Amino acid sequence: MLVRTMSGISLLHPRVMDVGRIDPLYAALAGNLAVGVGLLILFRHDASLGGFNVVALVCQERLGWRAGHVQLALDGTVILLGALVVPVQTVAVSALGAVVLNLVIAQNHRPGRYVAR
Repeated sequence: MLVRTMSGISLLHPRVMDVGRIDPLYAALAGNLAVGVGLLILFRHDASLGGFNVVALVCQERLGWRAGHVQLALDGTVILLGALVVPVQTVAVSALGAVVLNLVIAQNHRPGRYVAR
């Protein structure tokens, strides 16, 4: 599924992106999808970027909570706090991007699945 999605984005990319201007919605969706795939690769190799990623992985390992759901809750908290100082439209696009990123993780990363050791 991920390969098909990324292939679809590569076909869509030239139609929606002008080098001089990138649509924020497209950037948030495509960027967070790419980051989600990157994080998934890191997680599967028992690595992370630190910060919330570590918390999410520890919660998954010790408490049985899905890493994507933990990460989404933490990201959501930051986005909600950002709503105090950032325009609503920007917050909405950020929230949508966070959902995309964390759905990739939640749907594809499970303990013991494809872990390289």
